[in-house]
Amino acid sequence: MTQPDDPNQQPPHANQQPPHANQQPYPQPPGYGFPGTPPRRKGRFLKVAGLGCAGALGLVVLIAALSASGGGSDDGGNTAADSSAGTEEKGPDTKKKASEQADGPVKLTAEPAEFSKSVLADGSDYTSVRVTVANDGDDEVSVNPLYFTITDTGGTKHTVELGVDEEQIDTVDLAPGENISGTVTGKGTFTPQYVTYTDGLLGDPVRVDVS
Repeated sequence: MTQPDDPNQQPPHANQQPPHANQQPYPQPPGYGFPGTPPRRKGRFLKVAGLGCAGALGLVVLIAALSASGGGSDDGGNTAADSSAGTEEKGPDTKKKASEQADGPVKLTAEPAEFSKSVLADGSDYTSVRVTVANDGDDEVSVNPLYFTITDTGGTKHTVELGVDEEQIDTVDLAPGENISGTVTGKGTFTPQYVTYTDGLLGDPVRVDVS
């Protein structure tokens, strides 16, 4: 049986659209999946943690730098003190005496000698000393008139004049056990006090009194 229409019922609007079958609900803001739960602030936590680690690392580096600086200062002070002590113990005089008294391979003797004028000598006065060089080592020893100097009693050093004395010492290489004698001559008249021989001009000097 058909029911009579309700006089208060509104007929459907001609333009009213039915709800769409595929219509999606409005997306909810992130972090609000559960009502009443505040969003997690991960960014702030990581930032605070990063600042804390950086501060701790900086403190460690600063402590290490201060420790290294303090150690360097202590070592530097000890080194300077040791260097100063070494300088006092090994002064120029000590080094010179050690080289003069060293028991090296060269044995040197010297004595006054008469000057024997050669054709190369001019009219000046000369003073000669007879020296003997002996090789008491295991290696060759070079001998050359230029390796000698003569120091007089006034402290003046005289270089050797080449070829002016006929008995000038030869230029040779002495084998172990060999020796050679000859004169070395300085220009002028003076009283020789000692003769100094230096092997190769750069070796250790050997000094002997003229007697």
